[in-house]
Amino acid sequence: MHTFLSRVNAVSAFSLSTLAALTFLCFASTFFINYKAPVTITAANIVLKNVPEYAVSREKNDLGALRFDLSSDLTPLFNWNTKQLFLYLTAEYETPNNKINQVVLWDKIIKRGDASVINLKNQHLKYYFWDDGNGLLGHNNVSLTLSWNIIPIAGTLPTWSGTGSYKLAFPSEYTLGRSY
Repeated sequence: MHTFLSRVNAVSAFSLSTLAALTFLCFASTFFINYKAPVTITAANIVLKNVPEYAVSREKNDLGALRFDLSSDLTPLFNWNTKQLFLYLTAEYETPNNKINQVVLWDKIIKRGDASVINLKNQHLKYYFWDDGNGLLGHNNVSLTLSWNIIPIAGTLPTWSGTGSYKLAFPSEYTLGRSY
């Protein structure tokens, strides 16, 4: 005859194994979905200053500022396994000092049930656009891209980028005085 504890152990092990198998099937049902979405990005009021960055050193570095418009319908990204989206706008460019520079300029979390159609106009940057030197002066090939992490209920944490980016050019002279 089995004791009470051995019966509880058997029921618990069976329940845990069943839940693990169901969780894996839930993850597998959304693993191969394409999570791309069209994105429209534009930028204006591009300003470049050469100011000391006191957080790291007293050397003067480039500080870029701009306003951007962003629109995208992210509704198709939500399914039963999507808990929330973590959106972030990055600037990517190349300088003589660094082959790849990526700077996060703005981010937002969209939870399930929140409005998932983004339509921002004349938006300020959320984070500073610092370059570790003078690599932004006269730079003509800075690419703005919207990417997102899909936070699932069960499964991996994939990173996707929107289809569509914006190339911006920084001025060839620094802006003096107060602006933006």
